[in-house]
Amino acid sequence: MTYGAWICLLSPLAGALAITLAGERISRRAAGWISTLTTFAAFGGALVAFGALWARDHGDRQELSTAYTWLSVGDFEVGMEILVDPLASVMMLVVSGVGGLIVWYSMGYMAGDDEERRFFAYMSLFVFSMLLLVQAGNFLLLLAGWGLVGLASYLLIGFWHHRAEAVAAAKKAFVMNAIGDATFMLAAVLLVWETGTLEYLGVFEEVGGLSDTTVTLVALGLLGGAVAKSAQVPLHTWLPDAMEGPTPVSALIHAATMVTAGVYLLVRAHPIFEAAVEVQQLAAILGAVTLLVAGVIALVQWDIKRVIAYSTMSQIGYMFLGAGIGAYGFAIFHLLTHAFFKALLFLAAGVVIHHLADEQDIRRMGGLKDELPRTHVAFLIGTLALVGIPPFAGFWSKDAILAATVESGGALGWTLFLAGLAGTVLTGAYAFRLYFAVFHGPRGEAAAAHAGHGEGPRSMLVPVGALAGLSVVGGLVSIPGVWHPFTSWVDETGEPLVEPVASLEYLVSAIAVALGLVGVWLARRAFLADRQLVTSPEAWRVLEHKLYFDELYDALFYRPAEAISAGLLHNVEEPVVERSLDEIGSGTIQAGGGVARLQSGLLRSYAVAVAVAVVVLVVVFVAVR
Repeated sequence: MTYGAWICLLSPLAGALAITLAGERISRRAAGWISTLTTFAAFGGALVAFGALWARDHGDRQELSTAYTWLSVGDFEVGMEILVDPLASVMMLVVSGVGGLIVWYSMGYMAGDDEERRFFAYMSLFVFSMLLLVQAGNFLLLLAGWGLVGLASYLLIGFWHHRAEAVAAAKKAFVMNAIGDATFMLAAVLLVWETGTLEYLGVFEEVGGLSDTTVTLVALGLLGGAVAKSAQVPLHTWLPDAMEGPTPVSALIHAATMVTAGVYLLVRAHPIFEAAVEVQQLAAILGAVTLLVAGVIALVQWDIKRVIAYSTMSQIGYMFLGAGIGAYGFAIFHLLTHAFFKALLFLAAGVVIHHLADEQDIRRMGGLKDELPRTHVAFLIGTLALVGIPPFAGFWSKDAILAATVESGGALGWTLFLAGLAGTVLTGAYAFRLYFAVFHGPRGEAAAAHAGHGEGPRSMLVPVGALAGLSVVGGLVSIPGVWHPFTSWVDETGEPLVEPVASLEYLVSAIAVALGLVGVWLARRAFLADRQLVTSPEAWRVLEHKLYFDELYDALFYRPAEAISAGLLHNVEEPVVERSLDEIGSGTIQAGGGVARLQSGLLRSYAVAVAVAVVVLVVVFVAVR
């Protein structure tokens, strides 16, 4: 089993190294194949590990494999070790499987780019980093993967570094994720201080003996890392800007990998969050707030990729909500289905963008239904799955989370349930606003200008078709009241705190589907009337400015930091540091000039100087004696 897991982890790293070391000695297409094949090799390794784990008896589905001792300081030791258990096996399959389809798609999308080799090296590095994160056997290795994912995302978002917007977006993503990295690191330091270990099992065994303050601080630190990585309010503003990267990057980051890392952390560290109930509830609340905030902002976006990006924030919010109430299996189930339909939406949008020569404004699209028939069907499938219409994948997973909120009970449970229902209306509205604007109605300027250009190469269309199929049948791995092998599998890692009965799931599903259809109806009505869903100019302006989060952070952090820097420059660095250095330099030059004048070149002058020096030394010596 562990051999398959190590193959899964190391294959993408081997691909990244091979492309980097070969450089221009291999063709750009060869670099694409190396990255694609090594990612699919990782998927093969994940399948082997999953099969071996599945064959084991219930309760014995966990294995830790240590390659060597990575760090040893006194009694503190951390190994280079990977953990294979039900949760890790699911994440390995999702990351490598969906990631492999996205990398394959990239061969068509990035064809002709001068920096293809660099792009595929970055993609392989990203997949390796994410696999390291989910396979890590301890918190230190998890933190290493956490940081590498941030680095790889920075490289990919800013891949087109000749564009100022891409560079700014990459820096923004890096800085905001660094905030979460810092809180995560502080939590790890506190764990070492209090428990003396960073091994999962050792930490979880010691949680019960820690003070409430310590557990709360650790949970808050971990939650900070999860919120930043998964782009939840208030550390969410980096994700929409990350759309400046190539479309396959958007699919990889926002579908199966980076943004799901926070959800994975909440489930992996569930004993810590269960010991800090208020922090776990805070995670659920932040998820509910995010799914609503992202939903309303998506209603006014014109960029096709930004609409899908905000939908990612919203769907991750549902996962946070599920993990925050203890419905761990449902949270990971939605992570799985979301990987299918969100990757599908991004890649289908990439086909549209590729067809329209990089046009992303939906106001210039329209009427592409007949021009891109296969892409149209795929995009419609992804949209239906996103809204949660049966029998598509999103229906089975999202509605299960909503039912779990009702089962959790109390004022908080009902509040979260109502927020989730409101999110279904918003999802139906913004998702079908996008669908109608791109594929229906009269042709826009860009659509008319590129008519007859075809849908794109097979390397793009085959992955889109595969994801479309998964978005149709992927949710059938767990059916309420019938069978639920997937959620039962994940729940072996973390026993759920809430588990709704089948009748409740049926009722909630009926309500959610009805409200989703209301959102679809609103979008259709607005489209036919040639008006927007948001008709108030004031509300539109607020939403267009993304609720002024960026302006708020600019006022609270950037401008004060800029003012302080300018003050230090003018009042400290220039007058004290630079001028003192100038004075030291000029003084040294003058002293050197004086010494140079003493160098007359006359031997008798040197003899007199030596004699005088000797006399002075003798006098001093005698005086001291």
